[in-house]
Amino acid sequence: MTRLKTRIVELIGAAGPIPINQYMALCLFDPRDGYYTTREPFGAAGDFVTAPEISQMFGELIAVWLYEAWLATGRPMPVTIAEIGPGRGTLMKDMLRTLSRLDPALTAGASFAMIETSPRLADVQKQTLAATPTAIGWHESIDTLPQTPLFIVGNELFDAVPIRQFVRAGTGWRERMIGLDGADELHFFAGAGSVDPTLLPDDAENAPQGAIVEVAPARAALMASIAERLAGLGGAGLFLDYGYLRPGIGDTLQAVRRHDHEGVLANPGEADLTAHVDFAALAAIVRAHGLDAHLSTQGEFLVEMGLLERAGQLGANANEAAREKIAGEVERLAGPQAMGDLFKVLAVLPAGIAVPPFATAD
Repeated sequence: MTRLKTRIVELIGAAGPIPINQYMALCLFDPRDGYYTTREPFGAAGDFVTAPEISQMFGELIAVWLYEAWLATGRPMPVTIAEIGPGRGTLMKDMLRTLSRLDPALTAGASFAMIETSPRLADVQKQTLAATPTAIGWHESIDTLPQTPLFIVGNELFDAVPIRQFVRAGTGWRERMIGLDGADELHFFAGAGSVDPTLLPDDAENAPQGAIVEVAPARAALMASIAERLAGLGGAGLFLDYGYLRPGIGDTLQAVRRHDHEGVLANPGEADLTAHVDFAALAAIVRAHGLDAHLSTQGEFLVEMGLLERAGQLGANANEAAREKIAGEVERLAGPQAMGDLFKVLAVLPAGIAVPPFATAD
């Protein structure tokens, strides 16, 4: 039993069952034993590999899109370019290199920021970016960023924000809780709490007994804070994550450790816990703030941004082994059986501003 699991068992024994969002928050962000506060999750030696770690092309194309968004909104200056939930700092490193080539005056004049809540990960990011000549500031939230137009990117950000689950029980929906069984082992059960029917998907009333729906008030609050900032001071945002474009019914909560799935309750604090992102819900929040929201799959976005052309450039003077490696990276990032269809993209822009590959109204 992990140290955190022992503490959670003791907590439930003393205070009663806890909801999914509290369990996720403890597993991921507990100051002593949380996953992101104690472990190195990224890369081949960790538990999962993110798109920036697969290929430099990912960060390069993200940077091109942010630059095009900056141009389309009138080249505001001063300006802040930020990444929220920046992992090891690889994406920002690739973006900075690309932006400095595209427009040295922009990189010289802009404020660059990393929004990171984990002190341990912030240290890793500082090591990754140590050789970068650009000054970078670290922040725990968007609230302390400079009061300028903001161009912000988040890759695999929302999937780790704790969710709540509700299970169909009788004629209604009950909050899914985590309690103890007769052997003092963690287990799921339907609690007493119910859910506002307006938060349920349209087909919820036809769901069978035991069906699960997920709602994410913490995700909604984070998206609302970003949208409010963009609506008030200007800028744009790009968010990439795995999820679905239309709300539905189903349990997407999962635990990943050593590049494989395991039981969600098996090893608290030692596995990454995530859930699929409801992109339609995030887009609705964006539009409620008077902004345009555009959705696509990651594969469509990267290919239309020039992934194949960039791969050709990188492979032009490379040997056969290097070209095969680049081709494999393209397939992982954009292939329909890899990240291409599973991952979705949400672009946030001021109303009426068009930035390829998105039209003015989706």
